[in-house]
Amino acid sequence: MFGLEKTAGQQKAGSSGGVPSMACVGDLNVLSSSIPATKVELSVSCRNLLDRDTFSKSDPICVLYTQAIGNKEWREFGRTEVIDNTLNPDFVRKFIMDYFFEERENLRFDFYDVDSKSPNLSKHDFLGQMFCTLGEIVGSQGSRLEKSIVGIPGKKCGTVIVTAEELGCCRDAVLMQFCANKLDKKDFFGKSDPFLVFHRSNEDGSFTICHKTEVIKNTLNPVWQAFKISVRALCNGDYDRTIKVEVYDWDRDGSHDFIGEFTTSYRELSRGQSQFNVYEVINPKKKGKKKKYVNSGTVTLLSFLIETEVSFLDYIKGGTQINFTVAIDFTASNGNPSQPTSLHYMNPYQLNAYGMALKAVGEIIQDYDSDKMFPALGFGARLPPDGRVSHEFALNGNPQNPYCHGIDGVMEAYYRSLKSVQLYGPTNFAPVINHVARYAASVKDGSQYFVLLIITDGVISDMAQTKESIVNASKLPMSIIIVGVGPAEFDAMEELDGDVVRISSRGKFAERDIVQFVPFRDYIDRSGNHVLSMARLAKDVLAEIPEQFLSYMRVRGIKPSPAPPPYTPPIHVLQTQI
Repeated sequence: MFGLEKTAGQQKAGSSGGVPSMACVGDLNVLSSSIPATKVELSVSCRNLLDRDTFSKSDPICVLYTQAIGNKEWREFGRTEVIDNTLNPDFVRKFIMDYFFEERENLRFDFYDVDSKSPNLSKHDFLGQMFCTLGEIVGSQGSRLEKSIVGIPGKKCGTVIVTAEELGCCRDAVLMQFCANKLDKKDFFGKSDPFLVFHRSNEDGSFTICHKTEVIKNTLNPVWQAFKISVRALCNGDYDRTIKVEVYDWDRDGSHDFIGEFTTSYRELSRGQSQFNVYEVINPKKKGKKKKYVNSGTVTLLSFLIETEVSFLDYIKGGTQINFTVAIDFTASNGNPSQPTSLHYMNPYQLNAYGMALKAVGEIIQDYDSDKMFPALGFGARLPPDGRVSHEFALNGNPQNPYCHGIDGVMEAYYRSLKSVQLYGPTNFAPVINHVARYAASVKDGSQYFVLLIITDGVISDMAQTKESIVNASKLPMSIIIVGVGPAEFDAMEELDGDVVRISSRGKFAERDIVQFVPFRDYIDRSGNHVLSMARLAKDVLAEIPEQFLSYMRVRGIKPSPAPPPYTPPIHVLQTQI
């Protein structure tokens, strides 16, 4: 009914079908080059909906809208089925969405009581709506968000429960080891130097290379090292798809000699070491020419071990909290805050660069922090009453409790500080990095991860100490984002970023890359569209966080905690309209 043959997620206005990626929802094509980190499936249930029918209960439907980043326009993403005669629907049809940690995806769930077969929503009774972000759902305990339905003044509209489930798009990897026996001798003076090449078959019958083993020199009975490959790379998740394995004799000049080949499949390999996984290596040319040809040797599978790759969302769902700390540069080089030329200028009509960067990054990260309390620090200022210089002061004036409520609370404390402290110097980063590192060092069990956002106008005074702090912090559950505002040269920041050369201090290298630097000026939109430019800024500074987070967990061998048991709705006898 209602033209609902399409699955949820395909009814996007102006779309030619297919699930719209979050990155290019609306008019934001600048972001569409991202490959979605993962897909999540949203399930919707309601409790105690308004009853709009006189003789029976409402017949509810849920309609999901996403918001374009540029013009803030809401677009329909999809609809659930209609469920007859209930105020407590558990909708069967799901919404499948691309999920990016680094993007803020605003969602709106509208509920209607369906009164006819018309697909036009204005012909049905509005039951209320709920606004949230995708991050808010994912970041809730057990990835389950419960919120009141609003939108009809003076009426209690009930609650909605939205649960996000990451789609297991074959996240398994396999660890395999092979050996070979009695391979053909191809070298004139010695034995062969064999290696294996694995190919997965494509839909059109062609093959794509997916793995090469190392070369084992001068042997006809090689034992190759075990190697790990994702199931997606090996067979694209199709367990019966043909896998072709070629055996070559390595030659220095690159003209490797073909010894032979065999085919198998993931399903066959998954039987592990057995008589089924001893393969005859066949050279078709030899087979065609020689009547007595048997084979060119055999290849045997020695071991086959499945490992499930864990994702960032597995940890979030298991309860890991992201703790967000802000550190703001209050050095004199920013200029007098009362002057329009200052980077700290308090323009009553528009956020300054510090405020814009803080809001862009903070609004996304706050969805992953359950208490929404953020420590906010300043550095490089003289503090009242005695004018002492501090490189680690609480923006809210309370060193015992530097926490501010939400990003708005941080903004408020920042503006208050500008009125009370004197901008001074020098620009020292190490104290605020060490401040967060002390907290991170106290919880290394994977239950918490710390992100420090430093916003600065540039030239750093304590480079050696900062490098040492970063090298030490690279062993801890933390990441550092640096946003450079203003026109300064940021060469030193690029060095701290460590993307090109891993950062080191006193001969010790950072265990992992934990710093991401971006210059704010690269995101100033000449057309004045700050919303769009700030979405790009947040995307670029946050895109590396999930991988940095996972690298810490992998190195420490920390597995995600099990997610809380899934929500089981009370059982209702439901009749579904077809």
